Amino acid sequence: MLFVDNRGIADARINLALEEYVFRSKPADEDVLLFYVNDRAIIIGRNQNTVEEIDGDVVAARGITVVRRVSGGGAVYHDTGNLNFSFMTPDVKGRFNRYDQFTRPVIDALHELGVPAELGGRNDILVDGRKISGNAQFAAPARMLSHGTLLLDADLDAVTAALRPKPGKVESKGVKSIRSRVANISEFLRGPLDVDELRERIIERIFGTRDRARIPQIPLGDADWAAVHALVAGKYGTWAWNYGENPPSNVQRARRFPAGELDVRLDVREGRIIGARIFGDFMGREDVGLLEARLIGLPYDRDDVARALADVEPSDYFGDVSRDDLLDLLSP
Repeated sequence: MLFVDNRGIADARINLALEEYVFRSKPADEDVLLFYVNDRAIIIGRNQNTVEEIDGDVVAARGITVVRRVSGGGAVYHDTGNLNFSFMTPDVKGRFNRYDQFTRPVIDALHELGVPAELGGRNDILVDGRKISGNAQFAAPARMLSHGTLLLDADLDAVTAALRPKPGKVESKGVKSIRSRVANISEFLRGPLDVDELRERIIERIFGTRDRARIPQIPLGDADWAAVHALVAGKYGTWAWNYGENPPSNVQRARRFPAGELDVRLDVREGRIIGARIFGDFMGREDVGLLEARLIGLPYDRDDVARALADVEPSDYFGDVSRDDLLDLLSP
């Protein structure tokens, strides 16, 4: 495994750009590990409708940066009390939407600290049933990344204030608020610990040492950092990527599945679909935009939609969602 040093950068836009740059541009035949800590930010899932996930007034008043990531899943709050990790691997087959292999060293390090953490839900690390870490994944041909955030000493009140959970998500959890189902790792520790020490504990667990001279690394030169900043300028720092257009729609259907929420917005005119967006916190390997494009121009009819999607495997886009359930959302 190779280690990437992010130089202590705390700008979420730069860190997400660095992650994507390394993922796409560096050795594809090696496992890679990256850590970063962000200043106050909300990180939006790839397929979410940003304006519906955040409280814009709170975000503006508190100077919170909003950035969309490349992976699916739900929105998460970051601050300097969060430690974020990213594992990149060339081996995709059978590993997408499997989090046990990637969270194991993190959970082992927490156990050594006396924290009884365990993998739970579809993509969380839990302690006593409360979430201390959310994880998500992104796949490209023959390569994938699995990343997550560890709530060490985060401002949980800010999580509640800045995020707007969908009613169906809260109800499915059987609780009344985000605040009641998340926790800081610090609540379960015997003594004080900061994010730097937590990072070093995990590094030592993986590499057997904290000594950077003994840890194989990916060196990043001036040209690499220039490419990272270009990715910020062209993507992660733009309104188009982080918020995006919300096209008009006159048909909306939403349903929560174990794999996540699907929120379908269709613009139907004179019996044909002229616009389509599918929002949600689902996690699929394929770009949902490809499926949306197939819908444009189709008659708004179940049989026509079914024929157009006959060769589509819904799980590639949404996880565990059946074809009939998808057609129920996409047609009358």
